[in-house]
Amino acid sequence: MNELSPANESIFIINDEEAMVEFGGKIAETLLMGAVITLNGDLGAGKTTLSRGILNRLGHSGAVKSPTYTIVEPYQLDIGSVYHFDLYRVNDPQELDYIGFTDYLAQASLSLIEWPERGYGYLAGKDMGIEIEHLRSGRQVSVSAETDKGRDMLAVLHKITYRQ
Repeated sequence: MNELSPANESIFIINDEEAMVEFGGKIAETLLMGAVITLNGDLGAGKTTLSRGILNRLGHSGAVKSPTYTIVEPYQLDIGSVYHFDLYRVNDPQELDYIGFTDYLAQASLSLIEWPERGYGYLAGKDMGIEIEHLRSGRQVSVSAETDKGRDMLAVLHKITYRQ
C-alpha cells in the first residue's frame, strides 16, 4: 500500500473508496490535539472520502458531507471539536473573516481543510499536508509533515502502515 520515502513525506497507493476510508482511519490513529491537516487534489480525488475515514475512526457515526456550500462542518466528538472546511467556493481569502476562520482554528482539536490554497494568508501553518492524485487505477496519496507535530504523526502512520 505504500512506499518508503524521506522522513517528512510518504507516498501511499490507495486502490478504491473503501481503502481510502480505511486509510483515513489510520491517519485518525496518528492525530495529536490541535492538528491542522490540509487536503489537496482535483475535484473527485477523494478528499472528503478520506475525511470521512478520519471522522468515522474518531467516533462520528453519521454521514460526512463535503462542506462545499457551508464552508465548514463542525463535529463534536469525544476528542473535542473537529472542523471540516472546504474552501473551494471562497473567491477572496478575506471572506474567511466573515465565518471566523482563525477563531475556528484556534479552538479546534482538529482541522481538516480542503482547497487550502483558497485561504492564502489566513492559514498560518499546517502540521500535515495530504495531496491526492488520480492514477489510472486508484489514487496516489502523498502525506507530508510540516511541523514537529506533523513529523510525529507521520512517524506513527509509518508504524501503523508497516505493521501489517
